[in-house]
Amino acid sequence: MTHLHKNLDIVALGEAMVEFNQRPHEHAGDAPLYMQGFGGDTSNAAIAAARAGAQVVYLTRLGQDRWGDRLMDLWQRENVGTQGVLREHPAPTGMYFVSHDAQGHHFSYARAGSAASRMQPQDLTHWADSIAHSQWLHLSGISLALSASACDTALAAMAHARSSGTRVALDSNLRLSLWPLARAQACIRHAVSLCDLFLPSLEDMVALTGLSQAADIIAWSHAQGAAQVVLKLGSDGAVASDGKKQQRLAGHPVPAVDATGAGDCFAGNLLARLSAGDDLWTATAYANAAASLSVQGFGAVGPLPTREAVLKVLNTASEGATA
Repeated sequence: MTHLHKNLDIVALGEAMVEFNQRPHEHAGDAPLYMQGFGGDTSNAAIAAARAGAQVVYLTRLGQDRWGDRLMDLWQRENVGTQGVLREHPAPTGMYFVSHDAQGHHFSYARAGSAASRMQPQDLTHWADSIAHSQWLHLSGISLALSASACDTALAAMAHARSSGTRVALDSNLRLSLWPLARAQACIRHAVSLCDLFLPSLEDMVALTGLSQAADIIAWSHAQGAAQVVLKLGSDGAVASDGKKQQRLAGHPVPAVDATGAGDCFAGNLLARLSAGDDLWTATAYANAAASLSVQGFGAVGPLPTREAVLKVLNTASEGATA
């Protein structure tokens, strides 16, 4: 295995999209209003990591359209490297809509045939150096689900990372609107065998494995080959495991208004802190606090916190624990 100089912390691979997020109704019967923002799970994680101080590059295909231009502007503003963004003229940039009701938030996608879904394994010729010079490659179940060629591309990127001494992080992010459950189960199980850090959610793992107990899900994840596992429990916090030790972190009680992107915020902040040298437990506590901040505003990107804001939450919690 070749270990190159790692001058990047994180490269993230997947699809970025334009987001239209429903705002609260002013009056009953009003037509819903939508706030335009940006999303895409691994893009959100990349921005979250950059706001936490990490050196980040994003790898994707993007439409040669106005929305693609806006996403390029966003990454440049957020200090996310765009040297891994390939622009494709005929294919559009994907978009999605978020609506809210008493049951939570719901997604509707307009992404069929998007530029990112046309990723090909040969795109790695553009991305190989960035992956090899990064501490982490971050992907998700959505990165695998975009298309068969995108899945092949993601798996090839994971193989290249492992041969370059770059660690691989995988967020389960199961979206059954994108692919059948049987294919999702097979592809995600294989991807877990290629990752160093698996970031499943409880909801995803019930669907993927039928398991509902944290200890069982973590044991399953280690058995597939993941050395480290952090199970996300939403408002109930997270459980981190390195195969020898497990630690549960309680959630932070906060007034949540929109959970869009909270898991991505968690992933990006976790990887930023692992890149900075934190151990798994310290990094998980940091990510847990960051995610509690992200659910207090609307949209995937806007509420992603700065390092200063996260440290304030951690310091307040620490003072409360010792009072």
